[in-house]
Amino acid sequence: MDNLNLFAAAPEIFLLVAACTVLVIDLFISDARRNVTYGLTLATLTGAAVICWFFLDNDLVQYAFGGMYVTDPMANLLKLFATLGVGLMLVYAQGYARDRGLWKGEIFTLTLFVLLGVFVMISANNLLVVYLGLELQALSMYALVALRRDDGRATEAAMKYFVLGALASGFLLYGMSMLYGATGTLDINEMARNIAGGRTVSRAALVLGTVFVVAGLAFKLGVVPFHMWVPDVYHGAPTPVAAFIGSVPKLAAFAITFRLLVEGLLPLAVDWQKMLILLAVASLVIGNLTAIAQTNFKRMLAYSTIAQMGFMLLAMLSGVVGGSTLSTANAYSAALFYVLTYALTTLGAFGVMLLLAREGFECENIADLKGLNKRSPWYAFVMLLMMFSLAGIPPTVGFYAKLVVLQALLGNGLTTGMVWLAVVAVMFSLIGAYYYIRIVKTMYFDEPSADDMARPIVAAQDMRVALSFNGAMVLVLGIVPQYLLALCTSAMIRTLGG
Repeated sequence: MDNLNLFAAAPEIFLLVAACTVLVIDLFISDARRNVTYGLTLATLTGAAVICWFFLDNDLVQYAFGGMYVTDPMANLLKLFATLGVGLMLVYAQGYARDRGLWKGEIFTLTLFVLLGVFVMISANNLLVVYLGLELQALSMYALVALRRDDGRATEAAMKYFVLGALASGFLLYGMSMLYGATGTLDINEMARNIAGGRTVSRAALVLGTVFVVAGLAFKLGVVPFHMWVPDVYHGAPTPVAAFIGSVPKLAAFAITFRLLVEGLLPLAVDWQKMLILLAVASLVIGNLTAIAQTNFKRMLAYSTIAQMGFMLLAMLSGVVGGSTLSTANAYSAALFYVLTYALTTLGAFGVMLLLAREGFECENIADLKGLNKRSPWYAFVMLLMMFSLAGIPPTVGFYAKLVVLQALLGNGLTTGMVWLAVVAVMFSLIGAYYYIRIVKTMYFDEPSADDMARPIVAAQDMRVALSFNGAMVLVLGIVPQYLLALCTSAMIRTLGG
């Protein structure tokens, strides 16, 4: 602990100080002047993004707090997109939150503390720091889900999220304790060296600890069979919070999955890969098939998330095949690219829902999108881009994201197991395309109600600009994905090399 190197934790320190400042200032601001808090929050996010971009641009790999904390290119890229995701969510949320009495200081400060927890998880290089960031993010998120205290669905969703989240945290903590007992260290890099060098107490304890760790990670990713909370929380939470849960925390979940399994437990890849195969296939099957039966748009997106995370796990499990690590960087950069583009696309889909919501009306059923093309052709087109991207239809970025995952899956040689996994992934992606295209059909071919036609779509200018920007990114990154993919590949190579 003699080497603090606080500079490496500059984004987190800035975010913590700014979040506390926003919290104190908001105490003296009336509801009528809440835009001051909103502006300060966006300024905080801008400052954090600038620091992360500086670190990413300068190719910095540094350790802080005696090696417990790491700043590397992968972490900086994830933090940059997490900050962008929080900013988009807050811009999308303003009309919805004002109409429902949620436009208060709590939504801003809790969001900033969730982001701080995400930052800590992304840069954690120690098992205790992983857990610290996880709890900071989770506890703040539970409060966000329950923000509408007079709403029975929100309260129920928060209770389910809290109880199951506590169970998953227990799994993760128990697994970490077994890993510590077997390797004698909490440092992730040192743990990997001890396992590779055979300096462990018991391999059985290692494998059992890995099982519990994977179970905890699976809950945070929302994959089968630890998915039961996802549809209920999406459905019950306020729509902006559902958008938040479906995007930014997934980046943190990917980061701790990478830190623990790849950086810490890569010598045990033959064991945790088998678990990831089961999780991925089950998620693809159950997520896609169950989504077809949904009439509630938020629940459909919840099951879509389950399937999408299953697809991302395919890239995670393909980094090492038969002991060969030749395609490691390509596989994990494909997973990074996939989770970044998924978060961006999900935010856009929820953004259109929030655009259509109004006081006394929750746009959360698929039928609420009827005839959107006649009411607003541009935002119908934005939603079309989001649905095509989630389905993996060109020229959107979702197509390229699925393509690079399949390339990673088959990149270590055409082994029978990997070929079958690719076939299953493609088959259920085709099945999943049905419920995404159903949304497009509803918007373009169904007639809107007379009440909807008579009511104009009212939204703040910054929300309209942000939603258009989001749609443009999904399209442009699908046409020219090379820059972001090269950035992901370069970041992953430097991170693995470090």
